[in-house]
Amino acid sequence: MPERNCVARIGIDLGGTKIAGAVLDDSGRIVEERRLATPRNDYAATLAAIADLVNVLDPTASLSIGIGTPGSMIPESGRMHNCNSTWLNGQRLLADLSERLGWRVRIANDADCFALSEANGGSGAGARTVFGAILGTGVGGGIVLDGVLLAGASGLAGEWGHNLLPEFPDPAFAQLNTLLRSRQCYCGQLNCVETFLSGPGLARTHDQLWGERLTAQAVYRQAAGTAFVWEPDLAAVNPALQAQATLSVYGRMLVLGLAQIVNVLDPEVIVLGGGLSKMQSIYQPVQNALAERVFGGRGATRLRAPRFGDAGGVRGAAWLWDKSHAMQRDIEKDN
Repeated sequence: MPERNCVARIGIDLGGTKIAGAVLDDSGRIVEERRLATPRNDYAATLAAIADLVNVLDPTASLSIGIGTPGSMIPESGRMHNCNSTWLNGQRLLADLSERLGWRVRIANDADCFALSEANGGSGAGARTVFGAILGTGVGGGIVLDGVLLAGASGLAGEWGHNLLPEFPDPAFAQLNTLLRSRQCYCGQLNCVETFLSGPGLARTHDQLWGERLTAQAVYRQAAGTAFVWEPDLAAVNPALQAQATLSVYGRMLVLGLAQIVNVLDPEVIVLGGGLSKMQSIYQPVQNALAERVFGGRGATRLRAPRFGDAGGVRGAAWLWDKSHAMQRDIEKDN
């Protein structure tokens, strides 16, 4: 077994299809990792699977445990809500895990864990304020201030996916406001950011523009070989140029959504995560337009790709216990 630092910690990423776990040393390096299938639709089996994974990673039961979860915990009741792994909703996940594993468990939303990972040694390293923006099957986010996760009074900090997407301000593309709206979000609101900037949202935009059903990844592949342009050609007939136009519209939407974050938080760095963060051609155009779109027209926020990719969830979960927490843990254990 690899040598572990005295303040090593465990990170768990509780996903809908897999549970990934890892042991990190104090520098954030993964020294051991395991994964197993998530027991879908079975809460008791999910608890048992997490406990079994922790026992394999930490047979001495001495390490802190951070767990990234879908949804979030309601502070006053301790019950989970807004989980797309629906069998977790209404359950007292933290309390039930603590009963099995002891005082050493913390949980946070998986997007929060992503942001925490990228702020600690990732693409947001050295920045005082980092916003992690997940663009995947859903849209979420997390806020890290001076290396510490901001949860908020209701555990909702960073949930920009359920802000309303502003209308296109450019009169030249006013038709898009009619053509692409309205979209019903599962949360009950119309036109949430998530309904446009998620992978399914991008696919829906392409279908509404061109009558062609493709996945978000297929749209990006179809546009390959064409240069990204900021002005979408809404009369294009070539499939590659149609895909390029879809990405241009998506880029405009992303700027509108992120500009709201910058105007409120003014982060030094925004790190994109999730499957759509791999669309490298959008970074520089969105960076340039974002700086002009925010209040005053001179935003300084830097847009970055993630450093850790799929490992971000377990890394960030482990960082729910920082070094001072690890030392306090040892003091409590000794007493």
